[in-house]
Amino acid sequence: MKMKKALPPIIRIAKYTLIDEVRQKSFIIMFVICAIFIFLVRGCYQGNYTVNGQFLDAATVVRAVSKVTFHVIGAGVMLMTALLSMRVFRRDRDDGMQSCILSKPIARWQYVTGKIIGMWALSVLFMFILHSIVFLITSINLQVVMPEYLIASMLCSLNLLFVVIAVLLLSLLMPDIVAFLCVMGIGVAGLVADGISALSQSQMAQAMLQQPGAHPTSDLTVWKSIYYLWPKLSGAQQSASSLISSEAFHGFGPIYPLINILLYCLILGALLFRRFGKEDIV
Repeated sequence: MKMKKALPPIIRIAKYTLIDEVRQKSFIIMFVICAIFIFLVRGCYQGNYTVNGQFLDAATVVRAVSKVTFHVIGAGVMLMTALLSMRVFRRDRDDGMQSCILSKPIARWQYVTGKIIGMWALSVLFMFILHSIVFLITSINLQVVMPEYLIASMLCSLNLLFVVIAVLLLSLLMPDIVAFLCVMGIGVAGLVADGISALSQSQMAQAMLQQPGAHPTSDLTVWKSIYYLWPKLSGAQQSASSLISSEAFHGFGPIYPLINILLYCLILGALLFRRFGKEDIV
């Protein structure tokens, strides 16, 4: 019964947040730029491609280009989500909306939950529309249907939830732009770490490490522990994109980044509710 009474305020706050952000000129400009970019990339699906002297069929080209576009859209929407989320609390506070909402019989956790859901729904919808445009281009113009493309898009929504929660939390602890840069830094550091990890597993790197006189490395080091515990934003996106190229899952590896991001969302969410509960509402 208590949960049923708590849901309407959360839904209203989420709806207000979504509509308020959509009305912002910055959001409209970013959406138009992204849509234009996708239509410009459409030309990459056409033409003849050869790799090592072998001609590639249309389906292979479409999947390869679509996978690249998938990553670009995912990274771009995460950037946009961080930009929009960093000023959510500050704008409500400056406009007096925050004090107005919390002066009513609405708990602080309801307000924060509504903000998270609103921003997350907006970013997921934004990304899904962009991915749907790619899906329609490949389905209608190129006669290549990839329903897994939309499934992969929904899996990437976990990354957007992480960005929303992390930026909202950090915006309470530091200036907005610093919160934005910190979350972007987390994503870039994870991408670089994944690249180094992939490079170290190559045959050339392993051969160099196994040269005579080289000291054997321990299976578990401090850096490896940090690597596995670091937020796997790029890893989660890679796991989702593996559906596009129909790559088979081997072991626990592809699932771990998704679980990693989900656990971070729960932990950071708990910290966000705790921190906002100590905020002075003016």
